[in-house]
Formats: sequence, structure tokens, C-alpha cells
Amino acid sequence: MKLYPKVNSNEWVQPIRKGYKMACCDCGLIHEMDFKIVKNRVQFRARRNNRATGQFRRYNYQNK
Repeated sequence: MKLYPKVNSNEWVQPIRKGYKMACCDCGLIHEMDFKIVKNRVQFRARRNNRATGQFRRYNYQNK
């Protein structure tokens, strides 16, 4: 499995519970997301991962 799987627009995904990394297809930002269920409702938090963003952009956007 790739580190950042390709997901099409408006497509549902099944993330892992903690440390799920999502890459924006347009700008290459990497976000880490955590999920939990509280009283039968899903909660999530997201934060930008600057180091992974730099690595992703360097590898995927060089010479373009």
C-alpha cells in the first residue's frame, strides 16, 4: 500500500483510527487525522504535517 493512496474527488475512504495521513491532490499538503467515537458520534482532529508536506512536494512536484 502506498503511503498516501490516490483518492478521487467525492470518494469515501476507510481511514485508520490514529495517525491517518491524507495528501491534498492539488497542493500537496499532508494532514494527520485522528478519529474517535464519543456517545455514538464520530469526532476527528486534523493537523498539518510540515515535514511530510515538504517531502511529498519535493518528490511529487519536482521539475514540473
